[in-house]
Amino acid sequence: MSQQWETVIGLEIHAQLATKSKIFSGASTAYGAEPNTQACAVDLGLPGVLPVLNEEAVRMAVIFGMAVEAHIAPYSVFARKNYFYPDLPKGYQISQMDLPIVGVGHLDIDVDGVSKRIGITRAHLEEDAGKSLHENFHGLTGIDLNRAGTPLLEIVSEPDMRSAKEAVAYMRKMHELVSELGICDGNMQEGSFRCDANVSVRPKGQQEFGTRAEIKNINSFKFVEKAINHEIERQIELIESGGKVVQETRLYDSDKDETRSMRSKEEANDYRYFPDPDLLPVFISEEFKARVSVDLQTTLYARRARLKSNILRPVTLDVQNAEIKTTVNSLDLRPDDYRTWKLNASPELLDYCEALEQESGCDEEVCVNWVRGELSAALNKADLDITDSPVSHERLAGLLKRISDDTISGKIAKQVFEELWQSTATADEIIEAKGLKQITDTGAIEAIIDKIIADNQDQVEQYRSGKDKVFGFFVGQVMKEMQGKANPGEVNKMLKAKLQ
Repeated sequence: MSQQWETVIGLEIHAQLATKSKIFSGASTAYGAEPNTQACAVDLGLPGVLPVLNEEAVRMAVIFGMAVEAHIAPYSVFARKNYFYPDLPKGYQISQMDLPIVGVGHLDIDVDGVSKRIGITRAHLEEDAGKSLHENFHGLTGIDLNRAGTPLLEIVSEPDMRSAKEAVAYMRKMHELVSELGICDGNMQEGSFRCDANVSVRPKGQQEFGTRAEIKNINSFKFVEKAINHEIERQIELIESGGKVVQETRLYDSDKDETRSMRSKEEANDYRYFPDPDLLPVFISEEFKARVSVDLQTTLYARRARLKSNILRPVTLDVQNAEIKTTVNSLDLRPDDYRTWKLNASPELLDYCEALEQESGCDEEVCVNWVRGELSAALNKADLDITDSPVSHERLAGLLKRISDDTISGKIAKQVFEELWQSTATADEIIEAKGLKQITDTGAIEAIIDKIIADNQDQVEQYRSGKDKVFGFFVGQVMKEMQGKANPGEVNKMLKAKLQ
């Protein structure tokens, strides 16, 4: 792209809310049903029906607003957006115009190690339209209205992005957010998460925005980047050749890697918005917000935020009398550290880990290392998910307790785990049945140590002459003699005393 041009990008993201029923009716939102089997009289707008707002959709919108630190409107209104399209059975879409439920917020992105804050203008609730089908109809178009009435949260960004790379980073971060909040399944192939990209260019240094084109219904990160880059090139070439960009809606053709005109861009007054006479205004009470705030704390998003706060802490450095705030790694964490692993763990693995920590009373690191070590290896070998694990967190906690109280050693614990995997017995039952209790009798350990030292005088002299690595030989011999049941701590302590 020529250096004299600056790109301005804003995204309108449509996140399908993960409610079981539609936003104004009790019809199912399940994906994959036979066409037109999940569109009820309310979705079709038949005479005499009345829409009823789904409270769960409101809760999900509010939880999103809280996550992006947005203003939650105490009073919001639904409006009718009027236009004709074959997959819009009522001839209007119920949406929000002047008074959306979520106001100004923000989302921070990271591009090439540089953090940037993207403003969120608003997020409003609306119903989805149906779907036009063009394949296998021999010159005709089929209409599937199953999706009509499905709740959407339309999230409108400020025009703060300056490259396709930033737009993709923002879309990825938003996808991660709504998924971790549990308000959207994020399935882009099924259309649960898609976006419209508003793209314009202007001469560098110019404050006024250029004329924008809107690229509709992009449902992959790859296509968002390609569509925006193509549109940037198109607009620059058009302007530099003496043409003029017109405000319009365009579609991206991934096969040809190009955008093409769909229709001239409508203004808000073209839709003849007016308050829906069948729906009352929505009042969000402080009590409702308090309940949603509690819900927010239990989401994967909040749990990972707490993990991050444990890993990183802000500090202030005084450099030449100037305060510089930065973030340092307070725990000197390695990339494979147990808390870093938890940040990337699935919700189900995180649930298992936290339940294991609570049940066993063991350190967080111990629990995570067992889950990502022995348990994950066994699950992978058996091609099982954590939710299908034969070893529940309660049974694994029983094993960790016996390691913690020195009943068994870490080496013996791996044998016990194998038995846990193959049976329904508890760790205590396995330890008792197989006689695996750790020997802590110092007299018995001392007798074995004395024998090993007496039988290996050459190694004794090597150790005493400074060859510390020989110490491992003695530990191994003692543990072998005692069938791995000796307390390793006692063995180490007593050997050091004897070999001095």
